[in-house]
Amino acid sequence: MDPMTIGLVALVVVLVLLAMRVPIAFTLAAVASVGTFLVYATRTGGWMPERALNPTSSVVFANFFDLVHSYDLSMVPLFVALGNIAFYAGITTRIYDAAAVWLRPLPGGVAMASVMGCGGFSAISGSSIACASTMGRICVPEMMRMGYDPRLATASVAVGGTLGSLIPPSVLFILYGIFTETSIAQLFLAGILPGLLSLAGMLLVIAWWVGRDPAAAPKAARDGASRTEAAIAAWPAVLLFVVIVGGIYGGIFTATEAAAVCVVLTTLIGVVQRRLTFAHFIMAIRESLTQTAAIFLIAGAAKIFVSFVALTGIAGAVVGMVEDAQLSFLTLMLVLVLIYLVLGMFLDPIGIMVLTLPFMVPLIEGYGLNLIWFGVIVVKLLEIGLITPPVGLNVFVVGNVTRDVGIGQIFSGVSRFLFVDLLVLVLLILFPIISTLIPGSM
Repeated sequence: MDPMTIGLVALVVVLVLLAMRVPIAFTLAAVASVGTFLVYATRTGGWMPERALNPTSSVVFANFFDLVHSYDLSMVPLFVALGNIAFYAGITTRIYDAAAVWLRPLPGGVAMASVMGCGGFSAISGSSIACASTMGRICVPEMMRMGYDPRLATASVAVGGTLGSLIPPSVLFILYGIFTETSIAQLFLAGILPGLLSLAGMLLVIAWWVGRDPAAAPKAARDGASRTEAAIAAWPAVLLFVVIVGGIYGGIFTATEAAAVCVVLTTLIGVVQRRLTFAHFIMAIRESLTQTAAIFLIAGAAKIFVSFVALTGIAGAVVGMVEDAQLSFLTLMLVLVLIYLVLGMFLDPIGIMVLTLPFMVPLIEGYGLNLIWFGVIVVKLLEIGLITPPVGLNVFVVGNVTRDVGIGQIFSGVSRFLFVDLLVLVLLILFPIISTLIPGSM
């Protein structure tokens, strides 16, 4: 059996196992290890397993070791800890509190505040799932009490939660940067304008929805809280975002250093404001360790899988086929978008990324396209996948924390936002300057 056949069979097995909900880390590591063993065992034309054990173990352990000891990967536990500590310190939700005070009197104002709160949460936590889970517990019950349409109440949080993929810091950008060997700092900066553009599109959808159906969002009376006080109370979240983005853009910090500085700042702010107790701090660290371990296992398994794909030669064959087909830029992008959208209907974002990057990166480089720009396109597509049926993770997360609303209703509400998301995607493809403007000006 030639290496390419082994590789193709392995890809099919991976997709089947992932569809069966086998954990992605175990799937990638097991299939890649077995596939690598088979490639070495059949390399001479016969079956010689005794010659395959040493090179297979060397490939598996060396790749996992190199990945875990990567300097760039050290920012993952820092940003994860930052998000958890900020949550327990009450920092991540204050942008929502401020936006709710300012926007409450407007039609659909609380739904808009929910989206903006998700954007603020994302700017600290870097996790779409964590954002949807936390904000779903806070925003949806309030909107339901006010008489909001359940579809609008839940969809605004599910869609707003996807901003964690684009607005820095983003775990997906970190993993993309590691696997493509591109600058994570530039990826963070490249996601700012697309993230803000997506946020603006979500707010427009809410305004359009409420304009067509005023009963979907009953107008709320002002709650009496001071707008100035609410805005001032959000200063810790604004400060952290400025330190991360401003520090990276100004060349003061690397992304890892910015994460470390913000972890210290967040802890100090929480202690000084007496919102972060020692018990809360320990809980935040415990949750951070659990989440980091899961990400490290996935990243290590993905590194082994990438090495296996390179060993089989499938990536080179795919690039050669596409180059021979002489696809135009728009045709190529249309094919790639369709692939990611279809995969997004069934797989989680990290799984899609590690499965596709070994093939996509050589292809993009062969066309002479910018990998930073392509990273934004990939993350935007993964963001869309978080809210597309049948496996929209953000939809199910919001459904789990708000059990009074059915999954079908949430998907129905989310469908109204998908057109704007696709429009933003088209703009990002046609006008790369949206993604490259800020990192290009460093």
